[in-house]
Amino acid sequence: MTTVNRQWLLKRRPKGVPLDEDFELVDGPVPEPGDGEFVTRNLILSVDPAQRGWMDEGGNYFPPIPLGTPVSAGVIGQIVASRNPDFAVGERLYAIGSWSEYSLLGSGFVFRKLPAGGDIPLAKYNSLLGGMGCSALIALREIGRPKPGETLFISGAAGNMGTLAGQMGKLFGCRVVGSAGSEEKCRYLEEHLGFDATLNYRTAGDLSAEIGKVCPEGIDIYYDNVGGPMLEAVLDNIRLHARIVMNGSIAEYNDTEPRPGPRNLWNLLVKRAFIEGFLLPDYADRIDDALAQLEAWYRAGKLDAREDIRTDFENMPAVFRALFDGSNTGKLMVSLE
Repeated sequence: MTTVNRQWLLKRRPKGVPLDEDFELVDGPVPEPGDGEFVTRNLILSVDPAQRGWMDEGGNYFPPIPLGTPVSAGVIGQIVASRNPDFAVGERLYAIGSWSEYSLLGSGFVFRKLPAGGDIPLAKYNSLLGGMGCSALIALREIGRPKPGETLFISGAAGNMGTLAGQMGKLFGCRVVGSAGSEEKCRYLEEHLGFDATLNYRTAGDLSAEIGKVCPEGIDIYYDNVGGPMLEAVLDNIRLHARIVMNGSIAEYNDTEPRPGPRNLWNLLVKRAFIEGFLLPDYADRIDDALAQLEAWYRAGKLDAREDIRTDFENMPAVFRALFDGSNTGKLMVSLE
């Protein structure tokens, strides 16, 4: 095993869209595990919108990344050294590590161990069969409570979470409508994933009116990945007893000033609707069941995820920006294999 660990550090707090200068690639020593710890050689590094919030001084649901330390990230890694009897050398797992070649972990950082061998591509455990897939299913099932015939509207529908929620909505018998940022993405949603209708938000004029055209009967469930003006436009179109799942707010992650809130929250009262934020750790007791369902759907050919796998570890800041300029074409990750 090499003695050098290349890692991306958070050099300064980003202001707006992260710049190359906010990060620094350095060589450090491969960590040595202490009692109860183990070291993984990272095979895949996850690149996720939520990391943007972790970089801010205030943090969010995850503690802020200290300056001068590696950027926290989901990783798929293989254990190369261990002083924990529950985690053996050679085992592979999905965990919260960092943008680095090696990560020092404890059991509390592990989301799941991965099956030995098997016929499922490794990247699937960072998309469909990882935290993303579990979040999409549990949030939709527990908060959205879909019923056959209802209309499910998804923002950021061409992203990993959106594509998964959309496919699941069809499996639950919903009419599924999604918004995306290009005609190409809209065609992909309709032609490949079976969305019933789509909306290109970049070319829409009156967003509320355009949503009304693709959802003429109104919206029963809104799966919100973006926040911002889209939420306000959706609130104009919700039906009686609508459920809104707040899963992300990517449109606001790089804002340097707070946005004014939706001006039409009154509609929640008028329509006796509700909005609820979702974080996967609150549903830890449902993860195993969700993983079993996701794998069953995947093996039956009913559900899949599209991955955007990069290999340019040396350009992690640019890869990260792909999340915000819309140039990624699936669940974004970097392979170190």
